[in-house]
Amino acid sequence: MMDELYKTDYEQLEAFVEERQVIIDGLVEQFSLQPASVTEKVKIEQLLGNDHEIIARMNVLRLEAQEWLYRRGQAKTQRKAYESGYTPDSFLMDKKK
Repeated sequence: MMDELYKTDYEQLEAFVEERQVIIDGLVEQFSLQPASVTEKVKIEQLLGNDHEIIARMNVLRLEAQEWLYRRGQAKTQRKAYESGYTPDSFLMDKKK
């Protein structure tokens, strides 16, 4: 995943994180029965070292989605301003003073 981290979309990243959590839960259960060896601890630390980069990428995707929603809301507001609530068969009458 780290090789493709900046090419993946949010759906792929979400699937990866969910799959990763299942694996982590299994490791926690396994290590509660039998402690991890030194080699396993080193490997786990290396994997956990990638968390900061993964979280940073997730935050970038979150901010992009937030900005898209904001722009969508702005466009909707502007569109409503031009859509008038008038009846097409009505007449406009002006009074002369």
